[in-house]
Amino acid sequence: MTRSQYDLHLDKNPANFQALTPLSFLERTASIHPDRVAIVHGRMWRTYHEFYARARRLASALSKIGIKPGDTVSAMLANTPEMLEAHFGVPMTGAVLHTINTRLDAAIIAFQLDHAESKVLFTDREFAPVMAEALKLAKVKPIIIDVDDLEFPQSGSLLGTQEYEAFIDGGDPSFAWRWPADEWEAIALGYTSGTTGNPKGVVTHHRGAHLMCYANTLSAGLGRAPVYLWTLPMFHCNGWCFPWTITALGGTHVCLRWVRAKAMYEAIDQHKVTHLCGAPIVMSTFLNAPAAEKLAIAHKVEFITAGAPPPAAVLGQMAAAGFNVTHVYGLTETYGPSVVNEWQGAWDALPAGEQAQLKSRQGVRYPALGDLRVMNPETMEDVPADGVTLGEVMFRGNIVMKGYLKNQAATEESFAGGWFHSGDLGVRYPDGYIQLKDRSKDIIISGGENISSIELEDVLYQHPAVSAAAVVAKADEKWGETPCAFLELKPGMTVTKEEIIAWCKEHLAGYKVPRVIVFDEIPKTSTGKIQKFRLREMAKRV
Repeated sequence: MTRSQYDLHLDKNPANFQALTPLSFLERTASIHPDRVAIVHGRMWRTYHEFYARARRLASALSKIGIKPGDTVSAMLANTPEMLEAHFGVPMTGAVLHTINTRLDAAIIAFQLDHAESKVLFTDREFAPVMAEALKLAKVKPIIIDVDDLEFPQSGSLLGTQEYEAFIDGGDPSFAWRWPADEWEAIALGYTSGTTGNPKGVVTHHRGAHLMCYANTLSAGLGRAPVYLWTLPMFHCNGWCFPWTITALGGTHVCLRWVRAKAMYEAIDQHKVTHLCGAPIVMSTFLNAPAAEKLAIAHKVEFITAGAPPPAAVLGQMAAAGFNVTHVYGLTETYGPSVVNEWQGAWDALPAGEQAQLKSRQGVRYPALGDLRVMNPETMEDVPADGVTLGEVMFRGNIVMKGYLKNQAATEESFAGGWFHSGDLGVRYPDGYIQLKDRSKDIIISGGENISSIELEDVLYQHPAVSAAAVVAKADEKWGETPCAFLELKPGMTVTKEEIIAWCKEHLAGYKVPRVIVFDEIPKTSTGKIQKFRLREMAKRV
């Protein structure tokens, strides 16, 4: 192929090309604003100079014990400074950071450790009981580093032979960390909830994480030096890439070990928090707090929420409390939110009801997303932009995952036709905004966590009194959605709702347990297929 005049002798070289990575943001901010407060945790404050030095100590310490590019380092941590340091220190070695959902049960955690081939595990003492059980079940034997929160001490057992502070004390604060040779290199691993069988490992890369930082800045209206409250779990899609984003902007990370109303109000008041992210449950926590725990917020706080769209009444209450809510949508496979309900100024003049309806839409693509479509998955053609015709929401661009770890079949299926298939069904409106209408995989989003209806049904079917089970999402003011289980019993068998819930608690993580149990005939087609659309209507009435 003949080269263009614009390519002749104009090749990539170290002076004009460098792989994109979010790791560069910490080095830049630390060099420009070394004395600016980077992290607040309880009474502890750390500057960017200290943050950068500790991340490099971590990288150095990991390198000393043999961690190399392509290795997996797992983290079972709360929203503490150690988790922020892991987002930089681990990939500084070329290793991949695997963040574990702290709400999972031991069996799923063990599967993840084995599937990821974890070499090192950082684990907070709070989660020692479940981690001890997971490590018994796992085949891999990672080096265990215990994290002991000095600001909020925990009583859990120490599982390893070394504590985090002692571990990084052996590291070099001037460690020459590794810039990725290729921006396509993996930076993080996160697992989906899994609709059938085991969860899938989503692999993301340095390029996507870097670009997400710019996209977050624009879509969340972050500006310079934001003060960000960590209400969103950092284990969830790497905190939507906000550990890197806030650092890029020289902002302050206000850590929050537990999402509790009093602590959140006090943090917002004391540190003048400007932004936070979270599921609808976080909004409910603010609004339903006892009067004694609420504090008047004198400044506007930007709240970015995903999951079920907030009802109009909740949006009104949040505005009255001092929050401006922005609705976003995305998946683990798209680095978190990649669609934003970008507000149009003209909508401010509309009645409150119409505004709420517009705000409930998922919106338009993030600046870093190449394309967003609603298509017929069979023909791969766009559905009409009429706000009525259903299609599958599909993504394309640099903030779509590399693929699923060691799962070629699932990767190829998800990328069929050159698009990432979300599995979510939605419509597109004439103005280009999309809105979800259903989930083809029947995933329930409760408190920001994905719950598989199939997993719940499998557990319910195992009960000796149950002959048929079906689970659907039911709207819930506090959690956004909650599992609603419909059951048919075997002839002559009896069981109470309380006994079913107790059974589920024995076999499932607590947040997955159905909150609503209905004993009724389950509607089916003539071929015996359960009609979940009818169950969803029934769930609205119970």
